[in-house]
Amino acid sequence: MNKNIFYLIVFFALFATGCKKDYLTQLPYDQLTDETYWTSEKNVRTFAFGFYAPYFVGYGSSYTGGPYFSRETLNDDFAPAAPDLFPVNVPTSGGGWSFNTVRKENIFIDRVKKVPMSEEAISHWTGIGRFFRGMEYADLVNRFGDVPYFSQPLAENDPALYKPRDSRIVVMDSVLADFKFAAEHVRLTDAATGPKGLIVNKNVVLAFMSRIFLFEGTWQKYHNGNAAKATEYLEAAKWAANEIITKGGYALGSSYRGLFSSIDLSANPEMIMYRVYATANLTHTIMSYNNKSSQPGPSKNVMESYLCADGLPISLSTQYKGDKTIQNVMSNRDPRITETFVTQLRLPGIVANYGTSGYVAHKFLNESLKDATEGSLDLNVTDAPIIRLGEVLLNYAEASAELGTLSQADLDVSINKLRARVGIKMPALQVIGGQPAVNGIVYDDPERDPTVSPLLWEIRRERRVELIFEGFRLDDLRRWGKLKYTDTQDNTDINRGAWIKKSDYPSTSAKIEGGVEGYIIPSPNSQRTFTDPKVYLSPLPLDQITLYKDQGVELKQNPGW
Repeated sequence: MNKNIFYLIVFFALFATGCKKDYLTQLPYDQLTDETYWTSEKNVRTFAFGFYAPYFVGYGSSYTGGPYFSRETLNDDFAPAAPDLFPVNVPTSGGGWSFNTVRKENIFIDRVKKVPMSEEAISHWTGIGRFFRGMEYADLVNRFGDVPYFSQPLAENDPALYKPRDSRIVVMDSVLADFKFAAEHVRLTDAATGPKGLIVNKNVVLAFMSRIFLFEGTWQKYHNGNAAKATEYLEAAKWAANEIITKGGYALGSSYRGLFSSIDLSANPEMIMYRVYATANLTHTIMSYNNKSSQPGPSKNVMESYLCADGLPISLSTQYKGDKTIQNVMSNRDPRITETFVTQLRLPGIVANYGTSGYVAHKFLNESLKDATEGSLDLNVTDAPIIRLGEVLLNYAEASAELGTLSQADLDVSINKLRARVGIKMPALQVIGGQPAVNGIVYDDPERDPTVSPLLWEIRRERRVELIFEGFRLDDLRRWGKLKYTDTQDNTDINRGAWIKKSDYPSTSAKIEGGVEGYIIPSPNSQRTFTDPKVYLSPLPLDQITLYKDQGVELKQNPGW
């Protein structure tokens, strides 16, 4: 492993400088060069491992990490003491506008063709390269919209480096072509590279394809895009998800919470890909945030999104007991609410591991490690899901609904599988006359956004509950064109928590809406407003606009910035 890391460092350094060859200079015999590296499949494999870390972050490492839990609080799931705000300034540099990784991926795709391997191996590794290039461009388009598309590695003095931005449709069509090639040619198993779940294989390609093209299809649909392309991308998402469902051989894990708090996910049948952690090797902090530290608590808004045990929303169910005590909140609800949240209130001023809303999450907490060394600081060792069957099932259901083809059979192989999970056992979601129903009773949540159909509202609810705190909510709101949900002035329940009486908790420092009794107001002094749709896309950094201008080319800024 150390040897492989050394090779990667040397080789990436080589390509970062442009891979230029000076024919008047003798190449060194004791160093890796572009001319001498591409000689075996082993070297190709080693190079490919260098792409893994940026895309498969999992719980991160040490105190850094991906968007799990409190690392993404700019949404309506959290009620923090000070809400994250939308950006208002254009960065001078950085901000994610970089094509260095694209260049490495293009180099990889180009060089693989020259390696003495079988045609099958060349096709497989070309597919791996195209998968990663598709991943990178999908992320760039997600952030910036239109971006320049490069399909070949360019020299550092090539004027094509300063080409104008291509439309997001041009780019995403190329991404779709990359994913289709990868889905056809990447190996289903590759023991020489690593075990199932830890490497990119055909099923990993398909799972990410379902995620990426659900995003892009709904973006085109809800941002006044191209209707034909919206359909094409959604069909691609549904097809990829269906390939996993019908041919992947995966099954739902027997414990919902165990997906996020297990020391070893290698035997979990739901894991399409996961990341391994181990003491003194690779550790993280996500469990600590659910253990002994304070945390931004879940909002009243998200707590009320969980269905009652009869499958009906709280606004319609006779089983709902109200929210005047935590026991009432948790009673007769979708069991995922207790799998995700602690069943006691923890208030500021009373305990150290409080939630700003009084509610506290424990989705990522391994109870057997909570008092161990591995349960604190940055020493957590629970494995991280990268992509799992549960998400793919939701991708399939939503794509079907957005295409207008959702049938009962579609629900039964997707959402109803999630509801039938061991320990959950919620009533099946039915579709009757195009409307949602449970136990043969059609219903329409009166709290529904009136611009969203009743059936789609329930599918989005299922996604929110199943994937809560896994880093999806902000992107979901963006692609649906629903960032207004995050406005704490218009949606006051985002800035509300548990209902309490001050006399029951005289030592709490929590601000109570009614003073004596009422809902906790986690952020009494600051609000988050959504006033400008420009924030759906990130701004391009100023130095890049200037750099293009110096080359006589206009790099257009995103609208509103």
